[in-house]
Amino acid sequence: MPAQKPVVVVSRKLPEVVETRLMELFDTRLNRDDKPMSPAELKAAMKLADAFVPLMDRGGAIVGLDFDAAVAWPAYNWMGVAKSALESINRYLAKELGPRGIRSNLVAAGPIKTMAAKSIPGFKKFEDVWDERAPLGWDVTNGEPVARAVVALLSDWFPATTGSMIHVDGGYHATGA
Repeated sequence: MPAQKPVVVVSRKLPEVVETRLMELFDTRLNRDDKPMSPAELKAAMKLADAFVPLMDRGGAIVGLDFDAAVAWPAYNWMGVAKSALESINRYLAKELGPRGIRSNLVAAGPIKTMAAKSIPGFKKFEDVWDERAPLGWDVTNGEPVARAVVALLSDWFPATTGSMIHVDGGYHATGA
């Protein structure tokens, strides 16, 4: 298999200069004013994909960071709704970009103490229980396991994985309560 061209890590921040053609692909018109009903994060995911897809003429990978939205988390509120939408976008990117050899996946990370985490009211609740409930344990100050998963998904070690969400949370997602 020939070397892949650029890889993309989806970020929350994106310059507004990138126009989105993928929105048309999904026949979706998100409000361009970034009003609450159309979170900027969702537009950023599509805009980043749109900007880099033309550079991926020999395949590639898009990896987004997520916090599993399969359940309603305490204090996460609308961010959980936005993450659910991001998970859906990931599946549609996988469907639409797969024929071009471009994979799209998410890493559902356990809680990590970051600048973004500071903006989540009640983040301390996650810190207090995650390590004790995760079968492998969890260190909220260590982002390395998440970074390694992102690097693995960006590499050609996962050539047939797309539309997936890989949990890197010490196994917390697999436990009941």
